[in-house]
Amino acid sequence: MTWTLTAPTLGDWRAGNTGTEGAWTFAATQPGPHVLVTSLIHGNELCGAWAVLGALESGLRPRRGSLTLAFCNLAAFDRFDPAQPYDARYVDEDINRVWGEGLAQRRATVEQRRALELLPFVERADALLDLHSMSEPGPPVMLTGVLPRNVELARTLGAPQLVIVDAGHAQGRRMRDHGRFGDVQDAALALLLECGQHGEPSSRDVAADGLARFLVATGCLDRADVPAAWWQPAPAALRVYRVTDAIAARTTKVHFAERWRTGQTVGRRGTVLGWDDGVPFATPYDDCTLVMPSLRNLKPGVTILRLAREA
Repeated sequence: MTWTLTAPTLGDWRAGNTGTEGAWTFAATQPGPHVLVTSLIHGNELCGAWAVLGALESGLRPRRGSLTLAFCNLAAFDRFDPAQPYDARYVDEDINRVWGEGLAQRRATVEQRRALELLPFVERADALLDLHSMSEPGPPVMLTGVLPRNVELARTLGAPQLVIVDAGHAQGRRMRDHGRFGDVQDAALALLLECGQHGEPSSRDVAADGLARFLVATGCLDRADVPAAWWQPAPAALRVYRVTDAIAARTTKVHFAERWRTGQTVGRRGTVLGWDDGVPFATPYDDCTLVMPSLRNLKPGVTILRLAREA
């Protein structure tokens, strides 16, 4: 791919105002939810950093409750080199696989230590929007987890068109599913927005639009509070898909039968999608929709493809 989205210069915005580098919190006088928007969970996913930086530079402040804006994996971001952009995904391990019980007991890595620094903001939040981008071309998708309250929030936002109800990764828990966010009995909301392909300028626009929609939907802001330029046209209707299968690599000898794309629907059951060390994997049912096929970070245990049905 051609990487054309540049890395933002954070400047003084890197410092934060909370005592935690990269984390800014602002409080309103009116009561409301604690809203958290995170970026740079992966250091080469630049679109979210642009959106958070835009919110800070515009002087955006909550009308109700509190708003925390965070640049997360700064150590990985510092490694970003447009000539080798994939080397900046993380330093020691994927920070979006370390969450859940036992975080403090995990082996000490750059990402584990940073997750512990961010943990108070995550555990205080009533609503989380986690901004990401994808390694392969395809339309933006909203990943909701399996809880109905998050699916309904995604419907309220009204964009992007593809909403994916998924259970996460076998490798480890994402921030989106940590603590209250994954508790059926709680009301905390969490969405993960994949804004498009890394390096595509359009992903920056999707991130700003998603941030705007989220802040308004959660009641943190009114629509008039958000810069008009952030809003993108909404799709005519959303399409919601429920993941039925997640295919993880068994070996590093994996290749796909075609250059599959997110949102692509394969009509016939038994269609071979690829091979893992010579062993084929195929669609388990007719009209099977493919979600985020990628061999970019290939190693045993990594999810390379999700299979979904329209809900």
